[in-house]
Amino acid sequence: MRILFVCTGNICRSPTAEGVARRWLAMSGLEEAVGVDSAGIQGYHTGEAPDPRSQAAALRRGYDLSRLRARKVQPKDYAEFDLLLAMDREHFEYLRDRAPEGCRHKVRMFMSYARESRRDDVPDPYYGGAKGFDAVLDLCEDAVQGLIEDILPEVNRRRRSVS
Repeated sequence: MRILFVCTGNICRSPTAEGVARRWLAMSGLEEAVGVDSAGIQGYHTGEAPDPRSQAAALRRGYDLSRLRARKVQPKDYAEFDLLLAMDREHFEYLRDRAPEGCRHKVRMFMSYARESRRDDVPDPYYGGAKGFDAVLDLCEDAVQGLIEDILPEVNRRRRSVS
């Protein structure tokens, strides 16, 4: 299974979600069964590392984002990923509007997997203070845990069919 996290420039929210997902998948023994990546709907940060504030906040919780690099969503992503998870409504509409025939069902709101938070969107911390980056981490941890619970039956089904 492959999952793509999507935000605007791929330097704050989506790489944070990717980093959190990588760690939680590894802790769940699913890192071989589930691949994750992140991208932005805009390409103006292509090739850049995540925002230093995102990296610092993540590192304080044990998530290393330093190797991640920003990229823009590509048309081939719809075929290569099972889920494209939008950080906010704008990203959702962008992805859904560009989804090829038969792929719209892959586009979902990331926060729909949250177990604790009732937010629809992960707010963009870019123009705010340090607390915004910690809040993004809180939301990502909540939604990633729910995502893993949700996809586990499908991952196990795929594992059995390969065996």
